[in-house]
Amino acid sequence: MKRLMAAGAVLVVAALCIAGCSQIPGGGGETVVVGAKTFNEQYILAEMVALLLEDAGYTTEMKANLNDLSLYEGIRKDQVDVYVEYTGTAYSQLLKLPPMETWEPEVVYADVVKGLKAENITVLSRLGFRDDYTIAVPEAWAEEKGVTKVSDLAPHAGEMVLVTDYVFAEREDGLPQVAKVYNFTFKEAKPMSPTLMYDVIKSGEADAITPYTTDTRVDLYDLRILEDDRAAFPPYHAILLANDKVAGDEKAVEALSVLSERIDADTMRRLNHEFDVEKREARAIARDYLVAEGLIQG
Repeated sequence: MKRLMAAGAVLVVAALCIAGCSQIPGGGGETVVVGAKTFNEQYILAEMVALLLEDAGYTTEMKANLNDLSLYEGIRKDQVDVYVEYTGTAYSQLLKLPPMETWEPEVVYADVVKGLKAENITVLSRLGFRDDYTIAVPEAWAEEKGVTKVSDLAPHAGEMVLVTDYVFAEREDGLPQVAKVYNFTFKEAKPMSPTLMYDVIKSGEADAITPYTTDTRVDLYDLRILEDDRAAFPPYHAILLANDKVAGDEKAVEALSVLSERIDADTMRRLNHEFDVEKREARAIARDYLVAEGLIQG
């Protein structure tokens, strides 16, 4: 089916509001707007969603490079119809629920399902993997200092520059939670695009970064992921969200149901490697995966 491409999607909800862009479900041929955030697996997973819907007869429109709030507001206002979110983000950043003293993944998931339902957003499924935040440092430095877990950074953090993605330094379940749980702060925290963090730490401009657990560049750049030994970081199960228009369409839901619990962390890392290291296009990666799994025709 036809694929529509959004020109220059921006990080504001206003840019999503294009009259008539989403005449959704009820039968084949209508347009479904698929949203995505700003990094590797988001592009790949969004393309999987689009390809499955197209295979079922829908036209899709891709709106990528959106931030958390833009996607949330977009799906609440039916300007985005379906996208992949993470339970930790939904729990703390979207629903504004308080941090748990000890994170319990199944409780977080249940609270997220309930909270989003109240906003007329349905969790269609968990995709099968978690993409948690971590802290990583150069392997050679970690070996020299005997650092294996986050608590080991306490005597060093005051002299360290930490580079994060755009939101980790500010969000309640991110750097503030690390400071609270581990009782130390870094000399400086610099937010930037996740794709730039690795070159910055390689150049020596940063001492630590906050990668995601599904990112294979940790190995490529010879970094050591530190154990979160006091469970400061919440769980980030990947979940597929839909508005009422898609969630109420049996054909669309059936088309997307094949992703439920299908993708484990190793698989997601492998697909991310194809994007980050092999420099393949997200749509090609997604198509090859779905064909190999027998979910669409080659």
